[in-house]
Amino acid sequence: MAKELYPRNPVLVVDDEAKALRSYEMAFLTSGIDNIITCEDSREALNIVAAKELELVILDMIMPPPSGVELLRRLSEEYPQIPVIMVTGAGEVESAVECMKIGAVDFILKPINTEGFIGRVKKAMELRELQRENVRLQHSILGRESDFKPHAAFAAIVTADRGMYSIFRYCEAIARSRQPVLITGETGVGKELFAHAIHQLSGSTGEFVAVNIAGVDDTMLSDMLFGHRKGAFTGAVENRSGMIERAADGTLFMDEIGDLYIASQVKLLRLLQEREFSPLGDDNLYRSNARILLATHHNLVELQKNSCFRKDLYYRIATHHIHIPPLRKRKGDIALLVDHFLQRISAELGKKVPSYPPELITLLKSYHFPGNIRELESMMYDAVMNHQSKMLSMRVFIEHINRNAGGVSPLPANETNGDNGSDWAVNLENFPTLKQATECLVREALRRAEGNQSIAAKMLGVTPQALSARLKKHADFAE
Repeated sequence: MAKELYPRNPVLVVDDEAKALRSYEMAFLTSGIDNIITCEDSREALNIVAAKELELVILDMIMPPPSGVELLRRLSEEYPQIPVIMVTGAGEVESAVECMKIGAVDFILKPINTEGFIGRVKKAMELRELQRENVRLQHSILGRESDFKPHAAFAAIVTADRGMYSIFRYCEAIARSRQPVLITGETGVGKELFAHAIHQLSGSTGEFVAVNIAGVDDTMLSDMLFGHRKGAFTGAVENRSGMIERAADGTLFMDEIGDLYIASQVKLLRLLQEREFSPLGDDNLYRSNARILLATHHNLVELQKNSCFRKDLYYRIATHHIHIPPLRKRKGDIALLVDHFLQRISAELGKKVPSYPPELITLLKSYHFPGNIRELESMMYDAVMNHQSKMLSMRVFIEHINRNAGGVSPLPANETNGDNGSDWAVNLENFPTLKQATECLVREALRRAEGNQSIAAKMLGVTPQALSARLKKHADFAE
């Protein structure tokens, strides 16, 4: 398999001195930038630009005609999307400033400091990348929703929800970016499925490598990610590659990033910023071109307030942020998911696909699913494994809901007005009478249960008979 070049599109360097071009090339190669085109004749530069899609152009200001300034004018007029960096002598600062007005994104003074030069080149490439993403996002946002068809990369994510489709479109827009992606959402919403989809959409030729870092200390994490050399510690009897090497030309997915130790956060930040790492027991630095995706169910902003997560790391990983809504926010997908799991689980267990009573969907929509899709999948496994007749029994679902929520709870604790489920009335401005509150709760339970009195009774914590009697006594409830 051919090694993937970085960046995907070449960097063009134009200078009339062959020695200078070799210096540029050496600086780029040692920093991991290996997709380079050098040009000694400025007359050929425009032909190269016309023939290839470029990431960046670096122009020496003083060259035989056409000069760097003349080339800049042509590039700004004909190829305004390509960032241009001008290189100039110390006595030509005024001309360099003029070049910035013409359209250059930066200028660098000779003699060139390699570290500073590479840093500014990388910033210019990031700008180019963000420009491309903005264009893709504009096309995605302006495209008609009715025309949107999810890419095959999203086949494992079962949904017909508009909000989820918007996330799909965003994923497609950022998939080819080399910037990190932060994926957030509650446990069980499918964060790794989105990471897989982004990897497939990226066109990367390398592997998708996943690592869960919950509960992993700094030394163990360094070994997992970066590997070690023989003799680095007791038991290190041979060299071992880390996951970052396995993910070369591909994607490294780090789950539960909110549990990362502070010492490990510093190492991850260096990896993201410099694309460099050192295996344990090795003082040498190695380059990485792996795309890094990160996920967490934690609120990283809150962790920063408690000094548990570095702000600089957060800003670095949140360049692209995807938040996946919980299942209770897209209950229209529940029926699709039930059908999907029935088909898949029945096939796995070698059983005929059972039918299910229509009130099952109503029951499930009344539940708040703290475990999200993973919890629904577990419920479906249990039900299919235990069913004996053609019709899927509701018993497994009712028992699970009663066991995990003490009855069907309309909202989880953190989505009520107060700090916990019993404090929802704290912020009521007009306090209702007991009769008014009861009427309100009965009406809301019936609405959420779509008129199913049995399910509404479970939500209210009463027997179906008691609810039926109350409805007969107050006939206006059912209106």
